Amino acid sequence: MNFIRSLLHMLWMVVTVIPYSLVLVALRPLARRSPAAWHGWFYRIAAQWLYLAALGARWLCGVRWRITGLEHVPAEGPAVLLCKHQSAWETLALPALLPRPLAYVFKRELLRIPCFGWALGSLDMIHINREQRLAAARLVEKEGRRLLDEGVLVTLFPEGTRVARGQRGKYLSSGAQLAVKCGVPVVPIAVTSARCWPPRGFVKQPGVVEVSIGAPIATEGRKATEVMAEVEQWIEGEMQRLDAEAYEAPAPQEKEGA
Repeated sequence: MNFIRSLLHMLWMVVTVIPYSLVLVALRPLARRSPAAWHGWFYRIAAQWLYLAALGARWLCGVRWRITGLEHVPAEGPAVLLCKHQSAWETLALPALLPRPLAYVFKRELLRIPCFGWALGSLDMIHINREQRLAAARLVEKEGRRLLDEGVLVTLFPEGTRVARGQRGKYLSSGAQLAVKCGVPVVPIAVTSARCWPPRGFVKQPGVVEVSIGAPIATEGRKATEVMAEVEQWIEGEMQRLDAEAYEAPAPQEKEGA
C-alpha cells in the first residue's frame, strides 16, 4: 500500500509541476527586472508548488510535519541557514514553510530534470559544479554575498549530500565561511525526514517529520571551523533528541559459551 501511495505522490508532483514550471519560465523575464520581484511574487509562485508537493506527501503518504523554533528565523536582515539533509522532503518543504525567501546552493545537475529543473533554474539560487571545488567556492561567496544583501536567506546542507537516518556525514565549512566573511549569523536546522522519506528510496512511510530551528549563532570575529563545529554539535545533538530511536546503539551480542 505504501508503494502505491508513493507512486500516486510521484504522479501528483509530475502533474502539478508542469503548469507551474511553464508559468515560471514565462514570467522570469519580468521577475528579473528587480530583486524585489524575483524574491517577491515570483518566488511565492514557486513556493506554492513546493507546498503542494509537501501537502501531497501528507495527503497521500501520511508524511506530516511539526516545526519548532520558527521564531529563531530572523524577521529581517541576512543570515545563512545550515540544515541537516536526510531526504528530498526538506528541499521541498523549507521554502514553503519558512517565513522569508531562501536560496539554495545546489548541484547544477538538477537543472537537467525536465520541468522541475526549468523551474529551479528560473529562481535566483546558486547552482554549482561540485567537480570544480575552487570555482564553486568562489561562486558561493560572490552570489551568496549578493543574495544576503538582497535579504534572502542563503541555505546550505553542510553534509553535502543526503545522509541515512541515524548517520552523520562530514560537515563541510563552506556555509560557515560565507557567514564569517559576510559577518552574518548562521541558523542551524535539524530535520528527521528520513523517518518517513528515505534518502534515496522511493517508498515513503507515514509519520511525523520533526523540524527544529536553533537560535542564531554569531560569526563575527570567529573562525569558520569553530562556527561549523558549534553548528554540527547543535544539529547532531538535536537529531539524537528528536529521533532517539535511530541513534540507539545496538545491543551487544552474547558470545557463545559465556
